[in-house]
Amino acid sequence: MTEAILEPDLPIIDPHHHLWDLRPMLGAFPQPLHPFLAAIALSPYYTFNELHADATSGHNVIGTVFMECGAFYRAGASDAMKVVGEVEYVNGVAAQSASGLYGDIRLCDAIIGHADLQLGDGARPVLEALIETSTRFKGIRHAAAWNADPEVLGPPFHAPQGLYTDATFREGFRHLGELGLTFDAWLLEPQLDDVLSLARAFPDQPICLDHCGTPLGMGSYHSKLHERFDIWRSKIGEIAACPNVTIKLGGLAMSFAGMPDHGPAAGVPSEVLAAMWRPYIETCIEAFGPDRAMFESNYPVDKWGASYAVLWNAFKRLTHGASANEKRALYAGTAARFYGIEHLLG
Repeated sequence: MTEAILEPDLPIIDPHHHLWDLRPMLGAFPQPLHPFLAAIALSPYYTFNELHADATSGHNVIGTVFMECGAFYRAGASDAMKVVGEVEYVNGVAAQSASGLYGDIRLCDAIIGHADLQLGDGARPVLEALIETSTRFKGIRHAAAWNADPEVLGPPFHAPQGLYTDATFREGFRHLGELGLTFDAWLLEPQLDDVLSLARAFPDQPICLDHCGTPLGMGSYHSKLHERFDIWRSKIGEIAACPNVTIKLGGLAMSFAGMPDHGPAAGVPSEVLAAMWRPYIETCIEAFGPDRAMFESNYPVDKWGASYAVLWNAFKRLTHGASANEKRALYAGTAARFYGIEHLLG
C-alpha cells in the first residue's frame, strides 16, 4: 500500500529499529511459524540497504537508534562477551551512513546493545567492553518478556519469570547508572508491575519502556484488548509517575498486540491504524507528556502490520492537533535527549 506522505518536512529520529540476518535460523523453527516469526520472516535479512530504503521512503528521518536483537554476535568469544560483536557490526553500519555517501541521514547514530545483567557484578566488564567498542554505544536492553501461555511469545523468547525483580539482575543493573548508560525495558502488559518496581528501586536510572508496555491480543489474550485496557492504563499511569521513565510510542503493529490482528504486511491504511492505536498512544502521551515520549518504528518487526511510510503516517494522524513544540519532542527531541544525540537536531 502506498500513501501520500503527511508532513514530509517534520524531522524524525527513529529511536528503535533492528538489523539482522536471520536466514540461518528461521528454518529451525517448527512450521507453521508463530506470528512473530512470520513477521520477521518478511525481512529475514535487514541491514544497511534495507534500513536506508525504508528510512528514505518519504518521511524526513534525520537519524536512527539501533536496538539490540541478538544479531552478529562475536564467534569464539565467551557467552558473556559475544554480545560485543553486535555493537562492532552496527558501528560499522553507522560509519557507512556517516560517510555522507548516502545523504545527510545518520543511521544508527546511537547504539543500544545487550549485556546479561544476570551476571550481577560480572556484567560490568561486559559493559566496559561495549563502551570501548563505540562512542555511539549509549546503553543496553535486557528484555524480560515472559508469559505462561507459550502461544503468546513463541519459541524465540526465554526470559525467566520476574527477571526485573531478581536480586542478581539488580546487582548488574546498578552498574548502568555508575557508567552513565541508559536502559531499555521490554516486557508484556501483565508484567508491568516488574518495571514499575525496577524504576522505583533505581530512581536515578534512565529507563525507556518499549512498545507502549506491549498490550496483548494473541494466544489466551485474543479478543481481550478491550477487557484489559483499564488494567494497562492504570499501570501506565503508575509508571509515568516515575520521572526516570520515558516511553516509546509504537510496537502496536506487532503480532503480540493484534492491531491489526492479521498479517503479514496487512495493508491496512493509516487512518484505520490510527483509529486502532489512538486509545493507547493518547493515554501514553497524556501520562508521560511529550518530553518523555517518543514515536518508534520498531522496524522491521512492525512490518507485520504496516509499511514504514504508512506507519509514520498513522503516527502523524494521531498528533494532528499537537503544537509544533509537542511534535518536535515526540518525533525527535525526546529521543535525541534520552540517547544523547542532540547534535542531530542542529
